[in-house]
Amino acid sequence: MAKVIEGLYYSESHEYVRIEGSFGYVGITDYAQQALGNVVYVDMPDVDDEVEAGEEFGAVESVKAASDLISPVSGTVVEVNSALEDEPELINQDAYANWIIKVEMTEPMEIENLMDAKTYVTFCEK
Repeated sequence: MAKVIEGLYYSESHEYVRIEGSFGYVGITDYAQQALGNVVYVDMPDVDDEVEAGEEFGAVESVKAASDLISPVSGTVVEVNSALEDEPELINQDAYANWIIKVEMTEPMEIENLMDAKTYVTFCEK
């Protein structure tokens, strides 16, 4: 079973968001990185780009497949995890420690549309 962390919010497209104040740290779940296999490239937006909940903001490429990244929250990208530019495999080592983008959220209530850890585990088991 893939690792799932309490206190994060999860989307059906296997992104997570960790909330810290008005900021959301968005990445892919452990389940997603296991399904993808060895990550070789992460396509990230630029700082100051706007992201919309439910909309694509980049992609993760592995030796097996490429997968679009769907933002779980809306807002402005205030930081990208530049370590992933040189070492995309960090996502395979620890998907939760290696978030992809930091977003200043404009609609914090959107997290109510996401799953908690328990619900996400059930979702993944289907």
